[in-house]
Amino acid sequence: MTACIVGWAHSKFGKHSDETVESLIVGVVGAALENAGCEAGDIDEIILGHFNAGFSNQDFTASLILQASDQFRFKPATRVENACATGSAAVQQGIRAIDTGAKKVLVVGVEQMTTTPGREIGQNLLKASYLPEDGDTPGGFAGVFGNIAQAYFQKYGDQSDALAHIAAKNHKNGVNNPYAQMRKDLGYEFCRAESEKNPFVAGPLKRTDCSLVSDGAAAIVLADTQTALKMDKAVAFRATAHAQDFLPMSKRDILQFEGCAVAWQRALADAGLAIDDLSFVETHDCFTIAELIEYEAMGLAKPGEGAAIAIEGQTQMGGRLPVNPSGGLKSKGHPIGATGVSMHVLTAMQLTGTAGDIQVPGAELGGIFNMGGAAVANYVSIMERIK
Repeated sequence: MTACIVGWAHSKFGKHSDETVESLIVGVVGAALENAGCEAGDIDEIILGHFNAGFSNQDFTASLILQASDQFRFKPATRVENACATGSAAVQQGIRAIDTGAKKVLVVGVEQMTTTPGREIGQNLLKASYLPEDGDTPGGFAGVFGNIAQAYFQKYGDQSDALAHIAAKNHKNGVNNPYAQMRKDLGYEFCRAESEKNPFVAGPLKRTDCSLVSDGAAAIVLADTQTALKMDKAVAFRATAHAQDFLPMSKRDILQFEGCAVAWQRALADAGLAIDDLSFVETHDCFTIAELIEYEAMGLAKPGEGAAIAIEGQTQMGGRLPVNPSGGLKSKGHPIGATGVSMHVLTAMQLTGTAGDIQVPGAELGGIFNMGGAAVANYVSIMERIK
C-alpha cells in the first residue's frame, strides 16, 4: 500500500443535541489538519463517510466539509456510504485517491443519531438489512442479530456466558477511553443477568449486548508514503481488503460471517502475516454475538468454538490478542458513518504510542474489522507505524 495516516482527530461520542452534522464535521476537520501539521489548501481530495438513512434532513453533505475552511473550495469532495461500514468505505476510497496520484487526502466520518425519535432510529437502522425478508423483524436491526444469536445458540449451545464476558470486557476497556460514550465498568455479573436495568431486547440479546445510539465524528489525513516520511508521523496501511456478500441472509450461512473471513484472509495474506502476529484488533461489536462470530471468522477459533476465546480472557488487555482496547462500539458508541474512521484513528494512536490509558504496550501491528449490515460489507485494514 502507498497510503499512510499522518494526522487525525476524534470527537467524544455520545448524545450531542447542541451539535449538528455540520458542526461535528467542522470540529474534527480543523483538529485533524492541525494534528497533521498541514493546511486545508494542502488537501487534494476530500471523502466523507455519512450513512444518514434519514437521521439528518441535510442529505447532501459532502460539501459541508468546505465549511471548515474557504481553502477547500473547488477541491473534489465525495460522500460514500456502505451501511455501518461507511467509515471504512470512506477510508478505502481515500487510499484509492492516494494510489491514483493525490498527495494528501482528508477522510471524515460523521453521524448524528440521537436527535431522531426512537422509533425512527430503529426504522433507519433496519434499512441496513434486506427489507423483503427482514423488514418486519420484531425489534428492528437488534431483532436481526437476535435471530442470529438464537440460531447460533441452537447450533452450538447457549453462549450467554461468552456474550456477557465480551460485553464486560468492552465496558471495562471503555472506562479509560476519553472518547467513549459510556465509561462505566458494568462487570460480568451485571452483563450476564437479566434485570430491570438489563432486560432482554431481542432473542437472547440483552441491553448490554447491544451497541449504543450515538453522535460523533472522526477524521484522518492520508498522504502518500514519500510525503508521509517527510512529516512528523506516518502510520502505513500494510494491507486492506473489502469483501461484499449477498444482502439476503437466506443466500448464505449467516453463522459463518464468510465475508468477514474472506476479508481477513485476503488482508493477512497480502500483509504476509497471521492473526497472532497482530498486537491488537479493533472489531465491529455492534452486538456481542457479532464479536463472538468474528473471533471465528478472523481465525482465533474454529466455528462454534469462539466462546472459549471470550471466557478464557484471550481477547482482554494483556491476553493473547487484545480486541477492542477502545471499548468497541459497545462502550465507545456507534455513530454509523464515523465508526470506521474512529477505528483507524484509535489504531493510529495505538501504533504511535499516544493512546493514553487504553494503550496496548508495545503495539506494532494493528488490525481493524468494520462491518456493514449482517456481515454484508466487510472491511479489514492492517496497519503499522513507519515513522
